[in-house]
Amino acid sequence: MRRPLSLLAGLLLAGPALAQGIDMSQGGPVDITATNGIEWRQAEQVVVARGDARAVRDGTTIEAARLIARYRSQGGAQPASTQAAARPASAGETPLSGGSEIWRVEAEGDVRIFTPTDTARGDRAVYDMDQAVLVLTGRNISYTTPQQVITSRDSLEYWTQRRMAVARGSALVVTQDGRRIAADTLVAHMLEDPPPGATPAGQSVARPGTEGTAGPPPGQGRIDRIELFGNVEIRTEAEVIRGDRAVYSAATGLARVLGNVRITRGENLVSGREAIVNMNTGVSRILSQPGQRVQGIIIPQQGADPATPGASR
Repeated sequence: MRRPLSLLAGLLLAGPALAQGIDMSQGGPVDITATNGIEWRQAEQVVVARGDARAVRDGTTIEAARLIARYRSQGGAQPASTQAAARPASAGETPLSGGSEIWRVEAEGDVRIFTPTDTARGDRAVYDMDQAVLVLTGRNISYTTPQQVITSRDSLEYWTQRRMAVARGSALVVTQDGRRIAADTLVAHMLEDPPPGATPAGQSVARPGTEGTAGPPPGQGRIDRIELFGNVEIRTEAEVIRGDRAVYSAATGLARVLGNVRITRGENLVSGREAIVNMNTGVSRILSQPGQRVQGIIIPQQGADPATPGASR
């Protein structure tokens, strides 16, 4: 049986939020439960929950083998953007009294953080409520939305207020339509949620017969652009584009790739200093260094008859 403990974070929402992304930086109480008990270390201002531990705040849930919640009196330092009316903590107050706020949550062991639309996973996670940033480390790091999956080897940061994800080490974005965009490090910028009743920019028109069906929350989780650094690799149905760095725009489907660009289509290879790749049409344009030519190896298709001299497959 879970042992519940409610910890007031003291950061109040001004009104209902449209976003369904991971956000524990604002809201009401943080409810922490665990199967193997909860330890309260008053001198350290720490609460430790062990065994199927869970922390929930306004639609965002953290699950892990162990949770560590660090709290302080509500009069503690906070960024101006997250300050809320708070009374000074009095002597003898506990996390249950409402005079304290959680400013950091650490999760360890098979971590899963989720909302109705988004899910993040890793071996370890830290959510800093002052900075509104989630940092995932360990193995099998991922951040999944209805539109794409972001994975990495070393770490993945999600900045709630900035709507930005930073993946480091073999970073990869796989979109809903199967596009694969990879680099050593990538920075994905998400679209802002539109005002209530507004039509989000770039939203596609519903196909005939699908009007009225439920879709993803407007804006939330939809990538605006991706910046890529180091060992860039972009895969389309027909090509593999490699380079040193790149910028991809989801709205236009265009990727600009810079530095040691190589485009491979089957056995054909073209190289240059810069390429503009249209991932919607599959058309790529490659540019050379000033005063130099674009270089390429084009292997013509030969007849299928293996007896023909010089036939190539």
